[in-house]
Amino acid sequence: MKISTAFLFDRATNQMSTVQNRLAKSQAQMAQGKQVIAPSDAPDQASSIARMKGILEKQQSYLDAISSARNRYQTEETALSNVTDALTRLREITIQAASDTLGPVDRQALALEMAGLRDQIMSLANTQDENGLYIFAGSRVKTPAFGVAESGEFAYQGDQSTMQILVGDQRMVQLNRSGADAFTRVVRLDVEGNPYGVGFFQAIEDMVQAVKNSDRTGMDRSIGELDNLQIGVSMALAQVGTDMNVLDSQQVVLEETNLRLKSTLSNVEDLDYAEAITQMNKEMLALEAAQSSFAKISQLNLFNYIN
Repeated sequence: MKISTAFLFDRATNQMSTVQNRLAKSQAQMAQGKQVIAPSDAPDQASSIARMKGILEKQQSYLDAISSARNRYQTEETALSNVTDALTRLREITIQAASDTLGPVDRQALALEMAGLRDQIMSLANTQDENGLYIFAGSRVKTPAFGVAESGEFAYQGDQSTMQILVGDQRMVQLNRSGADAFTRVVRLDVEGNPYGVGFFQAIEDMVQAVKNSDRTGMDRSIGELDNLQIGVSMALAQVGTDMNVLDSQQVVLEETNLRLKSTLSNVEDLDYAEAITQMNKEMLALEAAQSSFAKISQLNLFNYIN
């Protein structure tokens, strides 16, 4: 049987090339710390890795949304807490002003403090977030939630719209709340006994004027209305707390899911360095053997292979 030098040369070349490719792949895996360098190396494994990474990216978008919502809620909570404190002080002043021991001059001085508190509450109701958007204006986020109408009366300038944000698969939370819900109206009766609504800030303005003018009836009415205003703000504050708890619960679920996914992804994607080093050493030995064989074949001529 005759074996051509060319055949042996080609076979040795192919063998050495194969070993070199395997070694190059091992070196690339070592450099990147990954089992799969190209999808063609292991299509099924690469597909699983891509799918898990896609899920993790989606989970991270939910966590980012939760962070944004929490910042918004914290801003609302701070504003509403300060409003509650200001309303408490307004009630104290109104009760003090209703005392028979005070005269008109004393009440006018108290009315000045009340006007300052009114302006403070107005500023809090027009709180803006880090992007300069008014948090209590509904969807009209670029317009102050409350202002003074052309008639000279205080009015809500936002709307009742609410915005939803996705914080999980099929899990939505409300991102904002209407100022009309937090800063509620009070109900009064007209001379015929029919009820009508008065806006939050108009009610406070009427209190200021009642104290300023020593209006006993107005002051007595204001004390009861302040209780109602306080209830509305307190309910909004409680809702913020509930929403915060929902976010915290959802964040725990997402973070636990992420931990499991990352662990699974690591098992599928990350390289076992100890095993990889062992494999690479084997391939280096195989390459040395192939190179040695190739060198010997290269020195032969046709007559060495004729039997």
